[in-house]
Amino acid sequence: MTDLTLTANKTNSNNLLRRDVRFLGNILGEVLVHQGGQELLDVVEKIRELSKSLRAVYLPELYDEFKQLINTLNPDNRHQVIRAFAIYFQLVNIAEQNHRIRRKRDYERSAGETVQPGSIESVILEMKENQISEDELQTMLSGMSLELVMTAHPTEAMRRAILDIHKRIAKDVMQLDNPTLTHREREQLREKLLNEIITLWQTDELRDRKPTVIDEVRNGMYYFNETLFDVLPEVYAELERCLDKYYPTQSWHVPTYLRFGSWIGGDRDGNPSVTSTVTWETMKMHRGLAIRQYDQRLRDLMRTMSFSTSIVEVSKELLDSIEWDRANVVLKNVPEWNNPKEPYRVKIIYMLQKLHNVMEETTKGTSERYQMASEFIQDLKLIDNSLRHHFADYAADTHIKKLIRQVELFGFHMATLDIRQHSKEHENAMTEILANMNIVEDYSALSEQDKIELLNRLLNDPRPLTSPYISYSESTKECLDVYRIVYEAQLEFGHSCITSYLISMAQGASDVLEVMLLAKEVGLFREEANGDVRCTLQAVPLFETIDDLHAAPQIMSQLFELPIYRKAVSAMNDLQEIMLGYSDSNKDGGMLTANWELRVALNKLTETAKEHQVKLKFFHGRGGALGRGGMPLNRSILNQPPHTIGGGIKITEQGEVLSSRYSMQGIAYRSLEQATSALLQGAMLARYPQVNVEEEKWELLMPSISETAQKKYQDLIFRDPGFLTYFKESTPLPEIGELNIGSRPSKRKNSDRFEDLRAIPWVFAWTQSRYLLPAWYAAGTALDKFYNNNPENMATMRNMYENYPFFASMIDNLQMALAKADLLIAKGYASMIQDNSIRERIFTLVEEEYKLTSKMLLEITGQREILDNVPVIQESIRLRNPYVDPLSYMQVELLKELRELRESGEDDPLLLREVLLTINGIASGLRNTG
Repeated sequence: MTDLTLTANKTNSNNLLRRDVRFLGNILGEVLVHQGGQELLDVVEKIRELSKSLRAVYLPELYDEFKQLINTLNPDNRHQVIRAFAIYFQLVNIAEQNHRIRRKRDYERSAGETVQPGSIESVILEMKENQISEDELQTMLSGMSLELVMTAHPTEAMRRAILDIHKRIAKDVMQLDNPTLTHREREQLREKLLNEIITLWQTDELRDRKPTVIDEVRNGMYYFNETLFDVLPEVYAELERCLDKYYPTQSWHVPTYLRFGSWIGGDRDGNPSVTSTVTWETMKMHRGLAIRQYDQRLRDLMRTMSFSTSIVEVSKELLDSIEWDRANVVLKNVPEWNNPKEPYRVKIIYMLQKLHNVMEETTKGTSERYQMASEFIQDLKLIDNSLRHHFADYAADTHIKKLIRQVELFGFHMATLDIRQHSKEHENAMTEILANMNIVEDYSALSEQDKIELLNRLLNDPRPLTSPYISYSESTKECLDVYRIVYEAQLEFGHSCITSYLISMAQGASDVLEVMLLAKEVGLFREEANGDVRCTLQAVPLFETIDDLHAAPQIMSQLFELPIYRKAVSAMNDLQEIMLGYSDSNKDGGMLTANWELRVALNKLTETAKEHQVKLKFFHGRGGALGRGGMPLNRSILNQPPHTIGGGIKITEQGEVLSSRYSMQGIAYRSLEQATSALLQGAMLARYPQVNVEEEKWELLMPSISETAQKKYQDLIFRDPGFLTYFKESTPLPEIGELNIGSRPSKRKNSDRFEDLRAIPWVFAWTQSRYLLPAWYAAGTALDKFYNNNPENMATMRNMYENYPFFASMIDNLQMALAKADLLIAKGYASMIQDNSIRERIFTLVEEEYKLTSKMLLEITGQREILDNVPVIQESIRLRNPYVDPLSYMQVELLKELRELRESGEDDPLLLREVLLTINGIASGLRNTG
């Protein structure tokens, strides 16, 4: 295909996106007239036109007209105008998501035999061309692991009801591309969309209460039910198709390398609502969903399995298994199949009954139920083998193979649940337990070394430390109950249901050993008389702050040197999981420093583990926003030094990231396909590293650049006495807590200290006020200091941008942050600060840093404008800004009014509601929250 044709197709594709946006926008216009009259549409259009004009050319008189129009809106009109802009963004986001699926389909249709970049086939083809053997490839696949972990971090501003409407609209908009639709069908489609958008207009965007933890569990399960249960096996099938195509002499069954886990219902750090009872209920809900999915698949299978022994000969093993089922399984929930000549249907009836019995307490331990998912797989393989026995291979490949893969991936537990708790909670429980046993009066007062020695001795002692006859405080009792629940869950749902216990704010080896000792109390860890160690729950330290990242290698070395701990790691296949926090490290040291220190920690921890013959699985705690390490999934994998991914990768997926990546099957598939491609590329680079001599020199330059950035960042954030006032008064931080988007409090403690503020509201507030400060502040000063007006230093940075992936990724993330930031709008938020000196001094600092960072990025990249290297995103931001701006201006005025009211001891729920609606709208417009 010629470049000219490709360009024409791309242009046509963009025209289709504009068509969809215009089509949905016109319908929204009709809804506005229908619901609020022509006056509502006219005022929305007037505001939009003024906002666009201001973006094109800023004129003071135009700005005054724009603000006056907004300020003269009465509360009813203002409320509707806010909702109009907010819903417009929801529709644009739907159109853009659909367009991503359309682009992929257009590429596949027009490219013919050409392989799409970033696809699974592209990397398998590359391996073939590089003469990587089947054995090498098999080794790579066996060592590859990616676990994506859903969390309930409160960054999804939209209700599930709204997301459901979005899904229906998206499905209908897809039909616009159907060339076979008749004129009448197109009219019906438009009427259907009109009805959906009216429903969207009449549905409340705001939650009337905070979600419970169980609500959040249901929200997470939605993605398994709607997309992941089917999409994940499709990714595996595509990988196996490509392997069969390029390596046809081998029979491929790809090991399980890609799966989803969850924190929802297990993450109790700072969330008192997550109790041991809630964790148990979560596991039951997960199992219930898995069983319902398998039940539906088996019932679908029954409709196709009409093979008759009058015509074909099924396997003896299948017939024997049916006889065994007849003798051992009583049919209660499903009717017996009355045609014995259809053995597959007879077998499936018994399989359905055994599945139902998994949920029954009375059948526990009996042959009437599947005790483990592997037994279910065994029955499916019997069917698979029998189908192939009479040459029904197509039916086996189409129906059974996918179901076997689903059971391999989801088991009877659906998703592995991680437990997380703050290190201080374990220390408090340990202090009480040891005092009760007269072992030490005040464990918490011991030095770190004394704690390690004591915990090591107790881990080697088989005697228990707790007793059912001793009364404990509620917090200690709950702490112990969590471990008991984990033990019972592993017995009930399988060992894979919970395998990791994450320790927030791990700052010493004792924090990890405490968890091991508490696990020992309930049998999750123990040393047998012969010296063998049984361990089914791993303590996973989470290193979050810059200081913690510095200390991490030494902490892990201390642990690995303890024989009892090293045996525990051996029991987990010589694999140690370590979590690195992107959010708190960024909040602590700034974007540039956090990124560099995380890279250093990755390398040093990998070296430490190698010395002790341990493989590491790094768990990357990324958020969705740039200020919390957010980036596309495949880039977050490729960003890791290749030699650090040998033990596998885990990555958090949270909030708005879940809905943007996994609410639609086409987008979910593409995201996971690109992730698989990135994993394979990483495995190839780890095996065949590309040595860049210059990179070693560049790595020596980064520490001083990072130190400059950290000092600049912390001078403002930690050492400027007016900064906290500036932050709280110039952002909607206090109001975000009233949005009811998560069950967890916004602070770890009931305090106003910056250290106790969670990273999510920190980033969320700066995003709303259009500063996006955590994602870029201090980078300009650091880069400028290294440059020092020396052309050779600038040439070095340009070379780094071209040939040093870490530096290039950092610069491109900075570009994205600067493009989304808008200091003219931010200045409006700064006007809410009551102390003029604080406002002017700090805003000037921020503005100067923004200009300097922009200047340095353009110098380094050689671009004329920020994001010239990604014109699609540049254009999307440019087109969205005029629609976000009115919401920002209105939010500032509403915040002023609300805060003034509250300072006088009054309140206005309707005014608060309008503020919260603007928060939702801006989040949709910027496609980022926290």
